[in-house]
Amino acid sequence: MFIATVVIAIVFALMLVFSGVGKLRHDPKQMGVMTEVGFPEDKVGLLALAEFAGAIGLIVGLFWWPIGVAAAIGTFLYFLGAAIFHLRAGDKNIAPVVVLMLVSIAYIVLRLLSI
Repeated sequence: MFIATVVIAIVFALMLVFSGVGKLRHDPKQMGVMTEVGFPEDKVGLLALAEFAGAIGLIVGLFWWPIGVAAAIGTFLYFLGAAIFHLRAGDKNIAPVVVLMLVSIAYIVLRLLSI
């Protein structure tokens, strides 16, 4: 179980870091989505910070499980907020966000099973 936890932690952390870097660089695709869902552009840096914190927490959580579980709960809530923004904007294509929420749950379950 722990090997699966490590794989999910590393892949998910890398995804969060790349997404955060894109937000800090104001990637046109990401900024287009932010505009479409009505998220304020001047607050995008806070989203990047949350993604970086989640990535760090997932990796640290491999060594101290409470941090990893807390980070995964935080990433779940982060993506829940993203889903809400998409739905409020009338965007029904929330499948990628739901997948990332499920990855957060998978990390929590696997991490708790490998204590």
